[in-house]
Amino acid sequence: MCDTIVAIGDATKDGSVIFGKNSDREPNEVHVIEYYPRKKHEEETVRTTYLNIPQVEETYEVLLLKPFWIWGCEMGSNEFGVTIGNEAVWTKMPYRKIGLLGMDLMRLALERTKTASEALTLITKLLEEYGQGGPGGYTDKKLFYHNSFIIADKKEAWVLETADKFWIAEKVKGVRTISNTITIGKEYDLIHPELVDYAVKKGYCKSEEDFDFTKCFVQKLNINQIGAMGKKRKKRTQFLLEKHKGEITPEIVMSVLRDHNIQSKKEEKWAPHKSSMKSPCLHATSMMTPSQSTGSMVSHLKENIQIHWVTGTSAPCTSIFKPIFLPGIGKENEKKAISSTYDPDNLWWIHEKLHRLVLTDYVNRLNMYRSERDELERQFIQETYEKISKITGKLSKKDKEELKKITKKAFTLSVEKTKTWIKKIEASTPLKKPVILYNQYWKKQNKAAKLLL
Repeated sequence: MCDTIVAIGDATKDGSVIFGKNSDREPNEVHVIEYYPRKKHEEETVRTTYLNIPQVEETYEVLLLKPFWIWGCEMGSNEFGVTIGNEAVWTKMPYRKIGLLGMDLMRLALERTKTASEALTLITKLLEEYGQGGPGGYTDKKLFYHNSFIIADKKEAWVLETADKFWIAEKVKGVRTISNTITIGKEYDLIHPELVDYAVKKGYCKSEEDFDFTKCFVQKLNINQIGAMGKKRKKRTQFLLEKHKGEITPEIVMSVLRDHNIQSKKEEKWAPHKSSMKSPCLHATSMMTPSQSTGSMVSHLKENIQIHWVTGTSAPCTSIFKPIFLPGIGKENEKKAISSTYDPDNLWWIHEKLHRLVLTDYVNRLNMYRSERDELERQFIQETYEKISKITGKLSKKDKEELKKITKKAFTLSVEKTKTWIKKIEASTPLKKPVILYNQYWKKQNKAAKLLL
């Protein structure tokens, strides 16, 4: 389960568009960062996760953050600043056994469009032509869902919500968040031409005046819909953005993604075993909370450059946000094949060892490196924006080289520090007694991943 958020115009401190998303997946479902420059294509088709569809002559430069086994992405951006995140939603419409995953729809839109409006149009066209469908889970091959999206660019943002081939869209004003539930009601800006008539015909509403997309199409008794608690997380993220409206920065969006939905002064006593699906920064605990935040992204879409702050690792509360820049800069992809078993040379797995050591005594072990982590992240932010402030026009070759060095330095330092923190924690003794069932759950996950702690 996931959360996607955006702030535009007067809601942000500098008037730019700022986007954020946590990708919530299974504990061993590795989250990867992939970057691809513009490319000409001679092949006639492209293989998405489950379908072959016609390829275009040229695809645009893209940054993709994704589950390792899926062709598409959970969140991503392209050279023009088009930035998208998706959410699983459950509706009254049937679920197709084969189709384009919501993540595939996103990647296709990023590779082929130049504005948020164009991306919205392409996604709805692809829905009509190929449908959305196929299992969306890694080990859970019975997990089927429809999708909602936040689609942003440097000037505007849209919420697009779908029910099979049907869709409805709302232009964002100020701040907007979505989670694992339909959110558009009576107010909307664009709509599938047959949607209202279909709802009336099915008896979901009496007339066009009575039409409310949420009331008509949410599948209330779906076990996934109930368990996802999307309304709770959407309410929380919306509240946190509204609280800072007019002053929103990338750092504030990072703090929203790290939020545990603790509405009291007892945060110092919070622990991951107490986590629930109400938490934007999600921690897996059991079959009741089977997902964790496996990767996070905050995108600062400025006019002449995009700064994408990514963790590339799970649990943003234990991770470091690092910058990747577009257009024309990006980041080298990891060279080794990635799987759901532990790899000491893989960015995600290096941090995952730290993360799972922290889980055994969250407050005490996080505090062993938290201040150093925060200072390192502040340095990355300061260095990045000092450099960005000196760039007034189009990026020069020198600018791109210097920004690429900032990215490389941030990722290298983060890995070095993570390894140091792992050794420090391994040498310590947990002060808290383990919660038995929670501890057993994570032993099972570690055994499946071949991760020895």
